[in-house]
Amino acid sequence: MEKLNMKSKDITRENIEKIGELFPNVITEIRDEKGNIKRAIDFELLQQELREGIVEGRRERYELTWPGKREAIAIANTSIDKTLRPVKEDSLNWENTENLYIEGDNLEALKLLQESYLNKIKCIYIDPPYNTGNDFIYRDDFTLDRNEYLERTGQIDDGGNRLFQNTEYNGRYHSDWLSMMYPRLKLARNLLSEDGVIFISIDDNEVHNLRKICDEIFGEANFIANFIWEKTQHFGRQRLNTYSNYENILCYAKSLRNSNLKRLIAERSIMELEDAPLYNASNNLKTLVFPKGSVKFNIKDGVYSHSTNDKYTLEEPVIVENGYNKNDLVLTFRSRWNQESVNAEYKRGTTFWVKSTNFAIRTIYHSEKESIASARELIFTNKNNEFVTKNRFGTPVGVNENGSSELKDIMGVTTFDYPKPTSLISYIISLIYDHRENKFDKDFYVLDFFSGSATTAHAVMELNAQDGGNRKYIMVQLPEPIAEKSEAYKAGYKNIAEIGKERIRRAARKIEEETGADIDYGFRVFKVDSSNMKDVYYRPDELEQDLIEQLETNIKENRTGLDLLIQVMLEAGLELSLPIETKEICGKEVYFVADNSLVACFNENIDKTLIKELAKTEPLKVVFRDSSFKSSSDRINLEGLFKNISPNTEIKVL
Repeated sequence: MEKLNMKSKDITRENIEKIGELFPNVITEIRDEKGNIKRAIDFELLQQELREGIVEGRRERYELTWPGKREAIAIANTSIDKTLRPVKEDSLNWENTENLYIEGDNLEALKLLQESYLNKIKCIYIDPPYNTGNDFIYRDDFTLDRNEYLERTGQIDDGGNRLFQNTEYNGRYHSDWLSMMYPRLKLARNLLSEDGVIFISIDDNEVHNLRKICDEIFGEANFIANFIWEKTQHFGRQRLNTYSNYENILCYAKSLRNSNLKRLIAERSIMELEDAPLYNASNNLKTLVFPKGSVKFNIKDGVYSHSTNDKYTLEEPVIVENGYNKNDLVLTFRSRWNQESVNAEYKRGTTFWVKSTNFAIRTIYHSEKESIASARELIFTNKNNEFVTKNRFGTPVGVNENGSSELKDIMGVTTFDYPKPTSLISYIISLIYDHRENKFDKDFYVLDFFSGSATTAHAVMELNAQDGGNRKYIMVQLPEPIAEKSEAYKAGYKNIAEIGKERIRRAARKIEEETGADIDYGFRVFKVDSSNMKDVYYRPDELEQDLIEQLETNIKENRTGLDLLIQVMLEAGLELSLPIETKEICGKEVYFVADNSLVACFNENIDKTLIKELAKTEPLKVVFRDSSFKSSSDRINLEGLFKNISPNTEIKVL
């Protein structure tokens, strides 16, 4: 029987163990802040193991660095004593939904999701706060305060006088933003599936730095594209010589280096029928030979020596007899095929078609042939532009103004500044392609950990309603307070998370009314909170006389059984969307997660009778409170009873 840690995943400890497997001699021991011995890495020795020559000191190398970067890397690996607490009253269709909405700092939320959603998220879209030089609402422990930053970077003199203004041209303007983004992206990469992709909206202020840290975190070889989104059709007053009417959307893959990952995103699939042209203006000129009898003509029989269109050149006369070429047709033009393709298609039964004397040759396939169109890096939004970007359902991508108007229409008042239009997010999500099945994927997780007004959740529901998909979303949003003078505050919203949740509810009703689609409209709400477990470590000067009474239970007094269950699920690596059923057995409340994947009872006075009944369900894992057994003998007999009735059950206590 093991005790649960009830903490987020300790990534640092796991990394130390992995390194120790390769280089056992670099493992050493140190004392932590509580005086306990723990394993650590001798980094100088590790450097020596990885170099042929003697390591005398750190050498310069090509990299992006800034004050606070080492702290940012370290904090991504540090575990936290936090949990996610369920909020059923804010949820919609709690019992049956697979969607999640998490309130709290996204750095903490990402850490708490590491076990349950490791390698499970196929698409991440984020629209992080752009760097305006102001202080961030995400104030992590590792970010330097202003005076510390100025001192470390030499921007104040010995008397504390400032030497430079804090503008976008000095380091701190970028350092805080990079320190905020780095650990979040590092943790997000862990959640991506091997064929997963991440999209990040960003303006010009940080796109160059974001590209560098993404190259470092995801790998430069995994860069897919920098999509340029035409964000507005309204051209206002010029500023600094130009008016910006676009934003960047960086796209990276978890792994493109695997040879099996041939295509991760695609715009649409096209069924090429009988009338498919071979001419393509962007290709080089090629001289192709079409075998005798392979070309069908819609012109009179006879001998033809030239084309009426200067795009096509007949290299030698061709004889048309009974509607087909009696000799080889030798034609020079800008073809999307080469000679090998022509020969291969001819062997498959493909024939060719010339409609007129311009000799614009086309293919007639023996059967329908599917081709995949790649996504274009320029996302045009002007509906009058023939190249306007549309998703494969025919919906054109909109602009910022569309995002603002659709949110105001659904909420009744202006609640959020410049939200992305759902059409943009729908387009991005619709690009996800299943390379294994050679079809567009409709069943995967979408994560947005800068959720804002929850445009991503809205877009996921719209897409599912269009194609009957089963995409699931996970939204994470800090409950950032709203200005009291704003329309949203006057309408009753106190923070951004409240706007996001209400937007999802209203969007769900609207989509269901308009489409009648049978999809998942619900979501489970969770809030990042302190651990359900008491801190049992006390320094001598903190000891009190009633300490023993306080520690009769290691569970905080205001926590429910469902609170404990969710924390157990997080540590056990179970998805928070799994079905949870509550049953009464022997007068006790018992939770069943995904049938019998996890069975948990946190009531007091658990006896042998209940233990036997639970063992009969043959759960994969069973969890109890360490202090909840009726007697010492009941606790001692726990393992024996399960060994006799359900020997494969893993037993845990907390």
